[in-house]
Amino acid sequence: MEYDRIMQQGQRETGPDRGPRQFNMAAHCLAAAARVPDKVALTVLDAPDSVAERWRYRDLDKAIRAIAGALLARGVRPGDRVLLNLGNSSAFPLAFFGTVAVGSVAVPTSAQLSEPELAAITNRVNPALICSDREDVAAGAISVWSTDEIRRTAEGPPADFAATKRDDPAYLVFTSGTSAHPKGVLHAHRAADARRMMWRDWYGLTADDLVLHAGAFNWTYTLGAGLTDPWAAGASALIYIGKPGRDVWPTIMEAHGPSIFASVPGVYRQILKSNVKLEQATQRLRHGLSAGEALAPGLRARWRERTGTDIHEALGMSEVSTFISGSPGRPAPEGTTGYPQFGRRVAVLEDRTPTFAKSGTVGRLAVHRSDPGLMLGYWEEEEATKAAFAGDWFVTGDLVAEGPDGALRYAGRSDDVMTAQGYRVEPVEVEAVLATHPAVSDSAVCEVRVSEDLRLIVALVEGQAADLSSTSLDAHCRAHLADYKCPKAFVPVAALPRGANGKLQRRALPALVSAKDLAR
Repeated sequence: MEYDRIMQQGQRETGPDRGPRQFNMAAHCLAAAARVPDKVALTVLDAPDSVAERWRYRDLDKAIRAIAGALLARGVRPGDRVLLNLGNSSAFPLAFFGTVAVGSVAVPTSAQLSEPELAAITNRVNPALICSDREDVAAGAISVWSTDEIRRTAEGPPADFAATKRDDPAYLVFTSGTSAHPKGVLHAHRAADARRMMWRDWYGLTADDLVLHAGAFNWTYTLGAGLTDPWAAGASALIYIGKPGRDVWPTIMEAHGPSIFASVPGVYRQILKSNVKLEQATQRLRHGLSAGEALAPGLRARWRERTGTDIHEALGMSEVSTFISGSPGRPAPEGTTGYPQFGRRVAVLEDRTPTFAKSGTVGRLAVHRSDPGLMLGYWEEEEATKAAFAGDWFVTGDLVAEGPDGALRYAGRSDDVMTAQGYRVEPVEVEAVLATHPAVSDSAVCEVRVSEDLRLIVALVEGQAADLSSTSLDAHCRAHLADYKCPKAFVPVAALPRGANGKLQRRALPALVSAKDLAR
């Protein structure tokens, strides 16, 4: 991708306003309280047909500022960390935005963390306060707020939003993954303003929208696309906290009529297996959003066929959120993820160098350090922060290739790439072919070590067991892929390993393959 083309693209629109310097993320997200105080900002469902909570902008603003006031009264000061480890409840976003409102740093974590994992993060961030209902929180001298206390606090006297600056730290998230030492990604208040680049170039978001997000409150995808953006736009958010199920989401859509639905590909696959009549259930839905992992072209096509609506995919990461996407105004061409959002400065680099890859060549996706949505850095890891850059470019782990019209084709993660006969093989390419086999409902491809010097490409497949013949699957792959790209074994599985939010856990795949599977 050429540098001058990036510059021209970035200059078409300036993106989010980069001034004035004073900016508070929570105040930015609750500005609608002054314009439309009685509008519903958040509806929480505990069953598809049952409303557990309904928050109007006026009440949401008051509750969040009341929590900010209580934090100040507790001695929590700007820059202090507040660790959030709560279940899927509205107490989570109330505490998150209350922390940000007072100028402290919110540290959202998953409620599924083990005791050692939570203790390790606690030790690293040294929080002034922990919000949690867990009995295994080893707080010691650290104060702990439960969900009940957060709700009581939300009824207290409200404080003013802190006069933070755009570059002041606002929240700290720890990267998911298998590393024994996950990185802490520190973001500034300006990150919320930078998200406006997604409103047109991914969501098509307006103040009239009702956004249903399938994720839990504590997931950053939900905090961003499900709450931060709808609230900042003056729209309405809809979150379900009940038991999951393939019929749940279309039932909610039919009952409540969201205009935008956001989730991961795995949830869309579940919905397509639903017994609910999808065309009727989605009649008020304009489109869906997908992120978290690559969206198989076949899945998008099946969704369009069943619902008459499209899915718009986005590519991003914790360090910069989503910045490549298709949108209602500019859908991604088949086989691609989409385009750089206006206002972004994006490049495809040759490996980890500041050299631009030729158009059509797979390279490393990179974001310019001037991007307002880019992290401040890794928490207390100066060297790791420096190592993430090649010149002025933050280098991601994503591999992409630019097409003739500027659309980017996703080619997997650099650390997921497999090697066969000296060639690099991308799992997503093989998975896209398997997705077109009539008996396969889902698949994942990995590299399995057989001996010190031999690794084999293996496919794990979900589907109708009686029809998952290795002979049929092998013939299908060979009809669409070069020989070296074809899996050497096909392993039927009841379900692929996925996290709480439906994201594929690639690191867990090799352990599901036995020696017997390889000997078939």
